This record gives sequence, C-alpha cells and structure tokens, in this order.
Amino acid sequence: MAYLRPFKADDLFKFNSVNLDHWTETYTINYYLSYLAVWPDLSYTQLTPNGRVMGYVIGKAEGKDPGPKVGRMQKEQKERHGHVTAITVAPEYRRLGVAKGLMGLLERASSDVYRAYFVDLFVRPSNQTAIGMYEGLGYSVYRKVDKYYMGGGPNGTDEDGYDMRKALARDTKKETVRDGVAGRNTVVDPSATIFESAQKPR
Repeated sequence: MAYLRPFKADDLFKFNSVNLDHWTETYTINYYLSYLAVWPDLSYTQLTPNGRVMGYVIGKAEGKDPGPKVGRMQKEQKERHGHVTAITVAPEYRRLGVAKGLMGLLERASSDVYRAYFVDLFVRPSNQTAIGMYEGLGYSVYRKVDKYYMGGGPNGTDEDGYDMRKALARDTKKETVRDGVAGRNTVVDPSATIFESAQKPR
C-alpha cells in the first residue's frame, strides 16, 4: 500500500519521472536541503510499497504573526501563512488523490504547527489543469502577480502568476482570501509577494 511520510534528504535521489513534467520547477539540492533544515514539518512525499516516489510537496512558513492584538490594523497584520513552493505528482500516479493527500498534510502543519491564517501558492494562468485542481481543494485566486514567471509565455515572454490562497481555521472571517473573479482583477508587482521567513511559535 502507498504511504505518506515527511520528505527526507535521501528522497532527492529517488526522483524518477516526478520532475520530468514541464510545469514542475526544479531546484538545486542545496535549495531543497535548506527547506528541510528550516521547515521539516512542511515537506512530504508519497511512495509506493517498493519506495518509488509518487509525488511530493515542499513548503515553508512566511509572514509576521500579530499574536493576540486586535483593532483596525489586524486585517493587514494577518500575514502568517504556509507557502507551497513546489508540488508535483508523477504522470502515472495522477488522478489518484496523491496531491490532495500531500496538500492536506501541509495545510494541517501550517495550521497546527505554525498557526497560519492561510496557505498560498503560485501558478501560471496557462496551467488550467493545476488551477482546476487547486480550486477543487478550496483555493481561489487572491491576486495576479505581474510578470511573475520569467519566460514560458507567448513567444517566450514573461508570464503573470496567480497567487492562490486557502483560508485556514485561524482566519475565522476569511479575511485573507477573496473571490477568484476579484482576485484575477487585482494586479500587484512581484515585490508585494515577498514576506519574511517564519519560525515555529515558541
């Protein structure tokens, strides 16, 4: 039976067809290791009984935590969130619920370990298959990021990115998300997507 578990460093040497998808961003080994060192609770993999990697998710925690403060500025201060840096499933294991299981683990850890208000991710508007999957998991477009992706657009031009979000239990009023239609019409500069790294609350 296939099983889910935390992503380990030696899983980096088990990538087979998982990273061959042209939508999947591939990073250096040091990049992956830095995530595992700082946010080990936010990276998971699913494997077959014989240890073949079916898919994985790599994430991190970002944003300031306002703590118990209340008042007019509270909405702006709800930055603490989990971020999906990469998620991919090998072609032969798609439509089996692998991505749903991986995302569920990351969302749960973001909420329980890091006390996040929401989880977000970036996706190319041209990747309609992924957008449909994320919407099925409860995500909606929060905003469009101008020229977020270098290349990949028509004739090799830079492509915008969708910042999709899903509110977690801590955001009881769903203040950190917006309707997908409104999100597609909200355009920001890439600099607006930069948050400081977050650690586990003490």
